[in-house]
Amino acid sequence: MGQHIFYLATNSAALRAAGEALKSRGYGVVARPCDSVTHLLLPVPSLDADGSIKGGGSLPELLAHLPKNITVVGGNLPTALLQGYKTLDLLQDPTYLASNASITAYCAVRLALIKLPVTLRKCPVLVIGWGRIGKCLAALLWALEADVTVAARKEADRAMARALGYKAVTTAELGEDLNGFRLIYNTVPAPVLGQEQLVHCRENCLLIDLASTLGIDSPDVIWARGLPGKDAPESSGKLIAKTTIRLIGRKEQRE
Repeated sequence: MGQHIFYLATNSAALRAAGEALKSRGYGVVARPCDSVTHLLLPVPSLDADGSIKGGGSLPELLAHLPKNITVVGGNLPTALLQGYKTLDLLQDPTYLASNASITAYCAVRLALIKLPVTLRKCPVLVIGWGRIGKCLAALLWALEADVTVAARKEADRAMARALGYKAVTTAELGEDLNGFRLIYNTVPAPVLGQEQLVHCRENCLLIDLASTLGIDSPDVIWARGLPGKDAPESSGKLIAKTTIRLIGRKEQRE
């Protein structure tokens, strides 16, 4: 392993955990920008909608205080701001995405257990979407003996959901049958439940949206974006560190 010195862009709990994991593996972590820094570790994802670093700060201002030959590590990295820099984008790595989806599912179940006055055993739950998070979430809910229904657009996805023991419906079918669910999760980053559909939900139905773009149009929905970093920062940080180390090794092998 070559000399790798990390500077953490923010003092978030997840990045602190990532820093501790990096140090435990023999990597250096410094408290302030300096000439010895080889890697800048940003939050994952890295930037807010206004272009600022998640957790606070300006990326151009931070880069101005760091060596020009550093590698920037983060998620959804802005190519326009990082021209000329080496980058490692964790949100382009399939292994990271799968593991992060699993952490998200655990956090989403914990959130429901906090908010609901009932256990999940035999609880009728709808999971909208059959992507990484939807699959992990359905499996975890099933293990907790929930009555799981998956809403998916593609017939192949619905067939797989049924093969795994879940009920399955098309997203287009969601309407009056919503009255049967006590808990609804959305994982699709697009409008999926509007007011005309939500009027069919039972009064005590808990709505949780996990998508990056809100898909449930309700004032009562809990928009639970970024759960791993907020609710499981140690797990999130360790995953960030583990993925970073793996990608650095892969990059050095290519070079």
